[in-house]
Amino acid sequence: MPLQDFKIYMERCSRCSYCKWVPHMKMTERKFATICPSIAQYEFHGWSAGGRMVAGLSLLRGRIDYSDTLLDMIYQCQMDGGCDVSCKNQTDLEPLETMLELRAKCVRDGHVIRGHMPAIQSLRREDNMMQSPKAERGKWAEGLDVKDITKDRVQVLYHAGCRLSFDKELWNIARGTVSLLRDAGVDIGIMGKEEVCCGGRAYEWGYQEELARYAGRNAKAWEASGVKMVVTSCPHCYQTFNVLYDKIGMRVNVQVLHITQFLDFLIKENKLQLIKEVPMEVTYHDPCHLGRLAEPWIRWNGVEKKVMGQLIVQDPPKEFRRGANGVYDLPRDLLKSIPGLKLVEMPRIREYAWCCGAGGGVKEAYPEFALRTGLERMKEAETTGAEATVSACPWCQRNLLDVVKTMDTRMKVYDIVELVQQAL
Repeated sequence: MPLQDFKIYMERCSRCSYCKWVPHMKMTERKFATICPSIAQYEFHGWSAGGRMVAGLSLLRGRIDYSDTLLDMIYQCQMDGGCDVSCKNQTDLEPLETMLELRAKCVRDGHVIRGHMPAIQSLRREDNMMQSPKAERGKWAEGLDVKDITKDRVQVLYHAGCRLSFDKELWNIARGTVSLLRDAGVDIGIMGKEEVCCGGRAYEWGYQEELARYAGRNAKAWEASGVKMVVTSCPHCYQTFNVLYDKIGMRVNVQVLHITQFLDFLIKENKLQLIKEVPMEVTYHDPCHLGRLAEPWIRWNGVEKKVMGQLIVQDPPKEFRRGANGVYDLPRDLLKSIPGLKLVEMPRIREYAWCCGAGGGVKEAYPEFALRTGLERMKEAETTGAEATVSACPWCQRNLLDVVKTMDTRMKVYDIVELVQQAL
């Protein structure tokens, strides 16, 4: 949908500032009351969902033109969806979808962020966002006894994703996941160097054509391989496969699960037994793309019109995605099932969780902002008294590990699979 189609929402925005805060009834303490890292960092209304709605409307009406400051205002945002959830707690607008289309307009008009171009060029040339040779994509699995689905038939495909495929410090997560599933009797395989990006991160940056291109490539490859299920450790890939492909009318015909969902199934089927104590107190960080952004896409075909100058009427009534139906309970259930491990919660959790800082192209173009956002999350984690922060996203782990290196802290950062392995 072009930006013009969201004009009715941009005109409806009253600049109430709900997009900046955790809803009042969900606030637990003043120190952790904000929901938007962008407005918290830059402290000017333009750096909020409401400010970007105004900017989009001004662009459409020709009141402003592109500038470096405007592009910074649009792109200094993790696109984590916290503003969207809070807005819909008060008023049914579509700030996140509007901001996605605003970025797409920037790209179509030729106004791009220079810091994004190396990753976009890598995607187009090497099928990944990590600026690494495609031929090296499968190196993380060298020495593993795992099938190659381009040669062998399997029931389950493990999709590592760009970050785990090329971030050597995190290879142990991908390797451990495959070993864990194989030992549980799962008929699993990988695509190795033939695996390609999901296209979701480029879509968030405004490169919408990349999403459709990779949706087609992935769907074709999976159909040709005959796999029945795709399992991924990456919430970005999980959200892209399940939500974004559906959004653009290219939903895949295989079941896609995040690793936490599949592990929960294996434990309930008694194929994995967590029997070893892991005496540790941890807090769980909700990844945005596994939580509020992973809520299933809701199709709506109707007419919207504005009446009495402000009210928006939908015919038929529109059902909104409010972020509450993401994957929240299963990761926590996994942690609680580990003997000896105690889970303590941070003030901002589930659909109101604070972003790790890595999303929306911020880590690539504005790395200091990404680290400052992650630093706030780690300071929030420290208030729980936990020994470690656990997440289920390699992008979150990458940024939080980078943050910890800058801190004077004993706090550790784990992926949930690492703790499951310890308990086997």
